[in-house]
Amino acid sequence: MQQANLMHLKILLPFRIFSEKTQITRIVADTRDGSYGLLPHRLDCVAAIVPGIFMYEENGQDETYLAVDQGILVKAGLKVLLSVRNAIAGKDLSQLHQAVERDFLNLNDEEKNVRILMGKMESGFISRLARFHNE
Repeated sequence: MQQANLMHLKILLPFRIFSEKTQITRIVADTRDGSYGLLPHRLDCVAAIVPGIFMYEENGQDETYLAVDQGILVKAGLKVLLSVRNAIAGKDLSQLHQAVERDFLNLNDEEKNVRILMGKMESGFISRLARFHNE
């Protein structure tokens, strides 16, 4: 695949850049509505990411899997930005699934309430951004 047809992926955590890759051929992320696949020439989009497994494939390499906490994904042209609370890299999918359950899904009541509120704010932001874009 030509370089002009490859995506640039940047994964951000609240305190640092987790990873930055420049030759991405495809991406799969979990959203509230199910798995969401991205290819280089897919339309631009914004998606709320839920805790789960994030996958990307680099040109000519094996798939890479990450356990990710909730966040937001933005695709603009060939640039993809994933901003999540936490991410864990690993080769064993069963260990990554366990990490998601152990680290990202077991929250106390206060954290759950804060995350619900943040989800509502993110959804409102996304809908306002979509309305603005359509005007």
